[in-house]
Amino acid sequence: MERIEAELFTDGGNDAVVRIPSRRFPGVLVQGDSLRILRSDVAEVMEACERGALEEARDSAGLLLANLDALLARYETALGEHEIPRPY
Repeated sequence: MERIEAELFTDGGNDAVVRIPSRRFPGVLVQGDSLRILRSDVAEVMEACERGALEEARDSAGLLLANLDALLARYETALGEHEIPRPY
């Protein structure tokens, strides 16, 4: 394990925007439990597709997309507040 200093651009919640010294742009730190939930949400969409339950899959995918959109908005807001251009 290596200890480093990182720049924190948001509060230190479950989806903190941080930049480590070796990176030009910040990233989003996703806690392990949140990562597991995200994976479960994707698996739910896949399982619904495999069962042919397209409406259920669409609903689940819509919720997943909304959560990712919120995460992306938080990231973009943090970049804007610190006058950092988007990496995309």
